[in-house]
Amino acid sequence: MLDSDDTDSMSSSSSSMPLDNMVEPGIEEVLVDKDTLLDQCLDALYEKRGSTREKALASIIEAFNSSLQHDFVEKKFATMLHQCLNSIKKGSAKEVALASHVIGLLALTTGPGEKAQEILDESVTPISEALRIRSETSKMSSLLECLAVITFVGGEEPEHTEKSMQIMWQVAHPKLGPNVAVAKPSPAMITMVVSAWSFLLTTIDGRALNAKSWQESISYLSTLLDKDDRQLRIAAGEALALIFEMGSLEKFCGETKVSTDTSIDEGNGSRKLMYIHGLKSKVINQVRGLSAEAGGKGTAKKDLNSQRNTFRDILDFLEDGYTPETSTKIGGESLNTSTWADLIQINFLKHFLGGGFVKHMQDNQFLHDVFGFKPKKNLLSRAERMSGSQKDKNAGHFAVGFADC
Repeated sequence: MLDSDDTDSMSSSSSSMPLDNMVEPGIEEVLVDKDTLLDQCLDALYEKRGSTREKALASIIEAFNSSLQHDFVEKKFATMLHQCLNSIKKGSAKEVALASHVIGLLALTTGPGEKAQEILDESVTPISEALRIRSETSKMSSLLECLAVITFVGGEEPEHTEKSMQIMWQVAHPKLGPNVAVAKPSPAMITMVVSAWSFLLTTIDGRALNAKSWQESISYLSTLLDKDDRQLRIAAGEALALIFEMGSLEKFCGETKVSTDTSIDEGNGSRKLMYIHGLKSKVINQVRGLSAEAGGKGTAKKDLNSQRNTFRDILDFLEDGYTPETSTKIGGESLNTSTWADLIQINFLKHFLGGGFVKHMQDNQFLHDVFGFKPKKNLLSRAERMSGSQKDKNAGHFAVGFADC
């Protein structure tokens, strides 16, 4: 549909599409124009030229961030999913990152149910295979974020969630085969692994965790607190806070082997408690040090303060049980958190949605259910339905977005 020579003509023509020239349009007409623009972006995903597909994916992201595209998704859900999966399989690092983001937005828009389960089922294998091919950090991070989001929405059972968590964990702990050398993951990549893993861990009851899967995870996260990368330390600290908040610490510690001998079990249980106590003491000492770390030469004050504040909160929690409480204004209502699990979920979705976070928190029923959030109704919605010109202004950025395709 779009050759390189056509993109310029489309850019100029898209600004003069009916969206800008309609006289007193009704709400139905405007919605048709939005769908038309998304249809054109979707058609562009069939093009051979990678740059054309990249620009189309970027415009789709803008559209999904600006308003919830329920009608479009209802009609074109399968087509969009499979075109994005093709991009993940064959596209450049940039295209893979954009397509991954679109799939995540697709899942958040559909909400839980058959479509979200289909997204997860169809996407896990291509994403897992793409993650095995070590590439740019931006590509790997986008794939990890996508896997986290689609599992968050579509993972109906704990085993589905743990499968995705295992895929993530293997990025930080690649399994080496004979005569196979794997590049050491960068701090930024490990940071995303820990963040995505923690995000999914918030959705599982600790009692439902597979005891064999996460042995030694506390010890591993503890070693990350000693790394030089500040963002990695913060991600590891929050993951540890979440684990201690969940309880079931024996699932995350790798000390005692299971025995059928009762007397041995009792001894092992006692040793296990001592081991967990010692591990927690070690973590508390590390957290205390990071909460009061002095800034060295070249240290960014903002980053250092962020680290200190985070680890002071973690220290307060580990020592006294106080969880950090946050409040964010969304359309006049407060979105509050009072647990580490809520805080990790909010921060992850803020990072993923970027500029679309507020819009999704206002209009996305799935997110309302997740956070128990009830936004105030948009007082302008009725006026907007009655005013085509006002609606034109709100929808105009779609035309601008696709003009860049």
